[in-house]
Amino acid sequence: MTGRIVVVGAGVAGVTAAQTLRREGYTGEIVLVGAEHALPYRRPTVSKDLLAGAVALERALLKPAKFWADGDIDLRVATRVDELDVERGEVRLSTGEVLGYDSLLLATGARSRAVATDSRRVHTLRGLADVAALRAAIVDGGSLLVVGGGLIGCEVAATARGLGAQVTLLEAGPALLERIVPAAVSAVVADLHRGHGVRIEHGVSATIVDTAGGVTATAADGRSWTAAAALVAIGAEPDTALAEAAGLAVNDGIVVDQHYRTSAPGVFAAGDVATGFDPLRGEFARGQHWNGAMSDGAAAARAMLGHEVPPVEVPWGWSDQYGVSLQFAGCVHPHDELVVAGDLAAHDGTVLALRDGRPVGAVAVGRPRDVRALRPVIAAGEPWAGGSLLETVAAR
Repeated sequence: MTGRIVVVGAGVAGVTAAQTLRREGYTGEIVLVGAEHALPYRRPTVSKDLLAGAVALERALLKPAKFWADGDIDLRVATRVDELDVERGEVRLSTGEVLGYDSLLLATGARSRAVATDSRRVHTLRGLADVAALRAAIVDGGSLLVVGGGLIGCEVAATARGLGAQVTLLEAGPALLERIVPAAVSAVVADLHRGHGVRIEHGVSATIVDTAGGVTATAADGRSWTAAAALVAIGAEPDTALAEAAGLAVNDGIVVDQHYRTSAPGVFAAGDVATGFDPLRGEFARGQHWNGAMSDGAAAARAMLGHEVPPVEVPWGWSDQYGVSLQFAGCVHPHDELVVAGDLAAHDGTVLALRDGRPVGAVAVGRPRDVRALRPVIAAGEPWAGGSLLETVAAR
């Protein structure tokens, strides 16, 4: 199969798609366009190892520099796609070059949500370009406000404590990580942070301003907190600007069908920017984790070649805070029935979430093997037969 496929976005979805195209026998031209100046790297390291200074960038790269030439993949870093013309089947690059395509994959990812402030002491963290300034603020300032108790907020709080900074974590909701873990696990995570000296405040929707002491976050009820710098980690928004300008259907992401096709002929989308039907949730949803983006990229590449597309995988992800591993799969709701094995408080336990008697999600603290074993159980969607959760895991 010859021609040219352009992949817009050099994150894990785009990179995996490019690699899969070659593995699946595509012999045409592959152009992989990435806006960041660095070679493609493992984004999960941004809030942990790279921010901590524990690894050099070279060790965080997805592939060494020579891989791209050896694989006959035309990687363009520090390059944006400024315009997509779906009628002509062309993209205009920031270099001024116009590329025609036979097929196009949009893997533009997501951008951090920000708050209304022009303070240089207020940071977001999405990519490598954000790391140096945030690390300097943590190390030099010695104190940090973290606004948002999701994965990025919790991981940065842990990293900042490891760098010796005083950390206050402000969360708008009643619990940390409430979008992905049940209350029992959220409580364990909160205790873990408090045990390492993090101050946690809930019910905080804050306004952030510069003050003489650094930055101050003030809640609606008058409470306030001051630190040398702040990280805003209140989620991410899909980067759909290019797709919207080209007239593609967008609804909290670029809308795709089960074959990753968008509303424009020859244009596909995958990763954090794509929203497709999730059979586990029974609704359209957008993936927001590394592993899901990797699976999407591979599946989209197969779809572009007309090959069989595997079923949608049960989404899963992981985190590591203070050396404690946290893994999660599926989708856990607050009112799900929970089956617990082990001792969560001792960082050695697993939770299986049931909805209408069927497994829909799992979370493990200190037991990564359990989540690997339970993902097929969730995917099968069979009614839970009861019995020991440990026996179920062992049988896998």
